Amino acid sequence: MFEIDFAEFPSTSAGASGDFFERAFGWKVTPYGPQYTDVRAAGLTLGFQEDPAERPSAPLVTVRTDDLAAAREAVIAAGGELTREPFAFPGGRRFHFREPGGNELAVWCPE
Repeated sequence: MFEIDFAEFPSTSAGASGDFFERAFGWKVTPYGPQYTDVRAAGLTLGFQEDPAERPSAPLVTVRTDDLAAAREAVIAAGGELTREPFAFPGGRRFHFREPGGNELAVWCPE
């Protein structure tokens, strides 16, 4: 059996990236020196987007929530930059954001 248990992203500030996810979602952060930080969170699903109009230029990690509005406010309060306001897609609604280290992610809520 194979399971994905780790994903590594580039960051312009590993500490700022870790601090953001801790503040926005309460995830456990472990700094391993000034240039590397681990963030521990439960659950991961992968999707593959073929539509050229929607395909991200880099992997897009999507965080699931039960309250999209509260998640949006938490992202903003933690210093995230919204790159796409909430919108409907098959299966729910989501928004996209960029964390302080420069990575774009999404938060979604099922219908």
